[in-house]
Amino acid sequence: MSVETTLLFILAGVAVVVAVRWIANRTGLPAAALLTLIGIMYAVLPGPNIELEPEIVLTLILPPLLYNAALDSSLLDIRHNLRTVISLSVVLVLVTALLIGAGFHFFVAGATMAAGVALGAAVAPPDPVAALAVGKKVGLPRNIITLIQGEGLLNDATALTLLSVAVSAAIGGHFSFASTVGEFVISAAGGVIAGVVVAYAARASRPIQRDPLIANAISLATPFVAYTLAEHVYVSGVLAVVVAGLIVGHDTPRLSSGASRLQVSAVWRLVDFLLEGLVFLLIGQQLPLVIEGLSEYKTSTIVIAVAISVGVALLLRPLFLIVTQVLPRSMHARLGGDPADSPGRADRALNVREITALSWAGTRGVITLAAVFTIPTHTDAGLPFPDRDLLLFCAFAVVLVTLVGQGLSFAPLVRLLGLRANETDDARERNEARAASVRAAMDRLDEIDQDPHDDVEDHAIETMRKQYGHRLERYQRRIDLLDAADSDELPVSSQYEAALRVRRSVIDAQRDELLRWRDAGQLSDEGLRVLERELDHEERLLPDRR
Repeated sequence: MSVETTLLFILAGVAVVVAVRWIANRTGLPAAALLTLIGIMYAVLPGPNIELEPEIVLTLILPPLLYNAALDSSLLDIRHNLRTVISLSVVLVLVTALLIGAGFHFFVAGATMAAGVALGAAVAPPDPVAALAVGKKVGLPRNIITLIQGEGLLNDATALTLLSVAVSAAIGGHFSFASTVGEFVISAAGGVIAGVVVAYAARASRPIQRDPLIANAISLATPFVAYTLAEHVYVSGVLAVVVAGLIVGHDTPRLSSGASRLQVSAVWRLVDFLLEGLVFLLIGQQLPLVIEGLSEYKTSTIVIAVAISVGVALLLRPLFLIVTQVLPRSMHARLGGDPADSPGRADRALNVREITALSWAGTRGVITLAAVFTIPTHTDAGLPFPDRDLLLFCAFAVVLVTLVGQGLSFAPLVRLLGLRANETDDARERNEARAASVRAAMDRLDEIDQDPHDDVEDHAIETMRKQYGHRLERYQRRIDLLDAADSDELPVSSQYEAALRVRRSVIDAQRDELLRWRDAGQLSDEGLRVLERELDHEERLLPDRR
């Protein structure tokens, strides 16, 4: 494919991604499922397709997606829910892979255990992008979001490590449980160490990251450095990226400047939006490739193989979550509460509604296809890899059923279950934190005012004290309104809403006046951009209803 054709494909893909995002915002439908369906529709039309290159996905696309997800995750929340996260991202992945491997070995004619485990490892890790997009929009509770995020961050490392072991067994003709466990532990531990090393290297570079452009460059390079370092020493690159992202994200509020955070966050949102959209389009376009090698298989064999793959992927997850509830209490899959929660809420077992939502959040995506495409075409002996075409088709079937089927039905299911975050509690927490930060500012002003060596004029201190006093009163009124609320939904204050409208209207008037000055030749474009940026930051400081 020529450079011009490739560029045309990319531009067309971006246009589709933008259009689908616009549609999804207005209909509530998941963009991931819509993009996959559009990719399939394009794939069946005459003309060229872009084939998925697993090395490109695993090396260039997966690291930034995982890293950005880790940056947006909470290290504290994941640590608080670590038992359940590990249960879902390690134990469930291993059990899924082994069950699919056993199903292929016993029920699919001519299939080997190792080939089945390779497929199982590829389809085991859910891709939480679609579920999270829907879950956040419909207001899933924060603890459920944390579990989905944490599982999605860590399960890829488990699956890809197991996949490499299974492929080695399939092409080499031997399988050792002891060596498999040893290789998995070494790969995982090495990935964690590599991630920590890169994260602390990024931390050491913080002094030069006060410049937002330098901070952007380092941030964009970090996931690739972590992945490359880990893969170079033959450990889990995926886990290295996740660990680096969690640590860097946890340190960012303390160690980076406000300007750097604003710009880095904006850049990562754009990167994530474009990569995710193009990836889901790419998934749909693989349909012709995965069905072209099925002619040599009997229909019954294909049906049995797909039934095993899809059945295990769909049914094992809820069964696993249910079984964990009847285990001894210390082994339960549980929801960890927030540190501020009462003791009765701090650590509790999953209820039926939460199990149902988590079960339906197991959508598979690009990781599954990228992983299964890494399966080689031939073994060490030069023979074709056993049932590779069948494995590709089964993986695509799992992705299609979960991504489209579960993706499109997840929002209605969550609404039917009545699972919603307590918006009042969340808003109260934020406003109490805002009030605490303002009190800290006022305390610091008192210290400065009493410092005999400080030459700040008294009226300047008093002006700032009044500004912060008004802000503290506003936050306290909001807290009082939230305390008086008798439901989980945010109470509406007409005065609060009116005040926000007035402040935004005033900022708009300032922008209009600056534009008139520019158009009249009284203000340069450079001056306009500087003053507009000041107003933009002022507007960003305006709170929403929460």
